[in-house]
Amino acid sequence: MKKLFSLLSLLLVGATALTLTAQDNPCGVEGVVIEASNFQYSPSTLDIEVGQTVVWVNTGGTHDVNASMSTIGEMWDNPEFFTLPAVSGNSEGVCIGSHTFTVEGTYDYDCSIGNHAANGMVATVTVNPTTQSNTVVDIIVNSEDHTLLEAAVLEADLAGALSGDGPFTVFAPTDDAVTALVTALGITAEELLALPNLAEILQYHVVAATAMAADLSDGQMITTLLGQDVEVTIGDAGVFINNAQVTAADITADNGVVHVIDAVLVPAPPQTTVVDIIVNSQSHTVLEAAVISADLAGTLSGDGPFTVFAPTDDAFATLLEALGYTAEELLAYPGLTDILLHHVVAGTAMAADLSDGQMITTLLGQDVTVTINEMGVFINNSMVTVADIVADNGVVHVIDAVLVPAPAQTTTVVDIIFESEVHTMLEDALIATDLVGALSGEGPFTVFAPTDEAHMALMAALGITLEELLAYEGLTDVLLGHVVEALALSTDLADGQEITTMLGADVLVTITGDGVFINQAQVIVADLVADNGVVHVIDAVLIPEDDEELPETVVDIIVESEVHTLLELAVGAAGLVDALSGEGPFTVFAPTDDAVVALTAALGITAEELLALPNLGEILQYHVVAAEAYSDDLSDGQTLTTLEGSDVTVSISDAGVMINEAMVIIADLEADNGVVHVIDAVLIPTVTNVLETATIEFSVYPNPASNGVLNVQGAWGSNAAIQIWNAAGQLVQTEQTTQNQHVISTEGLSSGLYTVRVLSGTNSGQKMFLVD
Repeated sequence: MKKLFSLLSLLLVGATALTLTAQDNPCGVEGVVIEASNFQYSPSTLDIEVGQTVVWVNTGGTHDVNASMSTIGEMWDNPEFFTLPAVSGNSEGVCIGSHTFTVEGTYDYDCSIGNHAANGMVATVTVNPTTQSNTVVDIIVNSEDHTLLEAAVLEADLAGALSGDGPFTVFAPTDDAVTALVTALGITAEELLALPNLAEILQYHVVAATAMAADLSDGQMITTLLGQDVEVTIGDAGVFINNAQVTAADITADNGVVHVIDAVLVPAPPQTTVVDIIVNSQSHTVLEAAVISADLAGTLSGDGPFTVFAPTDDAFATLLEALGYTAEELLAYPGLTDILLHHVVAGTAMAADLSDGQMITTLLGQDVTVTINEMGVFINNSMVTVADIVADNGVVHVIDAVLVPAPAQTTTVVDIIFESEVHTMLEDALIATDLVGALSGEGPFTVFAPTDEAHMALMAALGITLEELLAYEGLTDVLLGHVVEALALSTDLADGQEITTMLGADVLVTITGDGVFINQAQVIVADLVADNGVVHVIDAVLIPEDDEELPETVVDIIVESEVHTLLELAVGAAGLVDALSGEGPFTVFAPTDDAVVALTAALGITAEELLALPNLGEILQYHVVAAEAYSDDLSDGQTLTTLEGSDVTVSISDAGVMINEAMVIIADLEADNGVVHVIDAVLIPTVTNVLETATIEFSVYPNPASNGVLNVQGAWGSNAAIQIWNAAGQLVQTEQTTQNQHVISTEGLSSGLYTVRVLSGTNSGQKMFLVD
């Protein structure tokens, strides 16, 4: 301790006060310390202000403090007198005493012990008037109208800063002004003082300069400590700072000036960034998650400026469905940052700045193309649905599709297909046809890529397996019908455009409000760009329509089918090959082998006996219409007149399409001279009495009819008419009976297939039989 006081003595001899706390001196009193030792007081002269306390500490010898009468006879004119008793000191320091000076003036004192005074142990304390504090804070504190502002300055811990050198200009809202604000906000004064941005609000009321009323001018902008400007308005109504009127001006302080205002100045909210726009949007939650996952929020919250093309949640959902990805997989995708950077331009590009055909370079370094037409504004294939959402650091345009950047430099159209989770069957087909190498070349190629679902729909329609599809000898041609040897981006396509494929056949582009179609297949994801071309994902397989690829005739379709061997034999046996190989057009309802076998089993005859029927030609003609009737041309309840002369009836329901009682199981097998529909039953010409309401059960025998007779036996219960109809639907014989058993002569009937009908009142029944 002695060393400490000695050091202080050396530093403070002839110096001004050093104030120590009560804990720092032996007297336990806060004040200015003077050390007594070695026939001196240190410091020997001291300047203080009224109200300050001086503490004397003895660090060696015996000393007192005598401020009453000079020990050596000097004349003292002390404003007041006091003495402190003598004590013996030590190296730790012993308290002599303390005195608080309340009267200004010069105080002389000495040590009255022995000859200490004569040896120079004399000192002086000069007490000066108290320096009055007059800072901008003092003005606020001393004002009766600024108690809430005072509380706010203290709560925000700004009193010290605003008591500094300054200069400061403070626009000081009154208590009434603060009360009006809290009332408008529906909060209490306590809640206002607890606001986390209270300091920022107060800083918005302070300027780091002296701005007297005479320094202000109308329209002047003054920057506050918050960094935001306030505007000065001077008119007949007075002087205003923003919307607050100055009610008392030029209250000067030592470190600035205070102007009283009648309203609280509310700073502008924090700057809005393009990230804030995305985060605050309810339709950009996926984009928000992606920006955060890619750690781009900080970058896009910077100064910018940025232009962001922001795909909606629906846009992401469409992309994810097409790729077979989940949102979680997208957020974990290593190329996510590149995808997002492909949506950002370093600069502000308002809608008015865009022009048709303009190329804009994104932060990824790749260009996007602007297309402007009667349908709207497009960025690549994405339509701008909301434009010019302005932020402080740029602008956001909402788009309806995700912009997919070009893959890495080594990516080919084959790579895009192979990396897709929804093109595994197309991948297998390319491998099976050995087209991988060709489509990995320089190109450029445009590939219309049907999905796995599209392939499954085709296989279901054809009744074949994937293995059978991959083994199909015409598979190469089918695939080449999906490839164009040129680059055709979505922006290059036009409604009605015909594009020649590598097969040599054209595909037709149709653009409607529903989307873009290639023939009948819809483009569901466009512009997957590769180094050697582009891939457009479609929802159906394109079937080649080149005439050279179609079977020449409907007969060729039957002959080439593995399930129509009996129909092929029947057409030959009936002598109809040449007729059905003519120009046509024809529509053939072609019963399968199973259908023909079912008929022969019902008749109890063999296939050979069926083929030998003399009216076989009429039966076959009942399966042919002299016109083209594709499935799209058919309607429920429609009747079609056959070559045999009778009509067949079309029925369409949820179960499918029926021709009479036969179901169409494969439709629209196209030939040059018509179309074939495969059916599951043989069509037999019949005649229907519209008055018939019930069915008569009966039997016929023998069948085939032999020996010139046919027995008809049943339970019709009254007079009945028995009719014989030929296969052409013509009535050839009628007999009446009152018995439940009747014998009909077949002597006059030629060989062939017939129908016997029993009519009794409104009841009827029918059976087919053969005549040898």
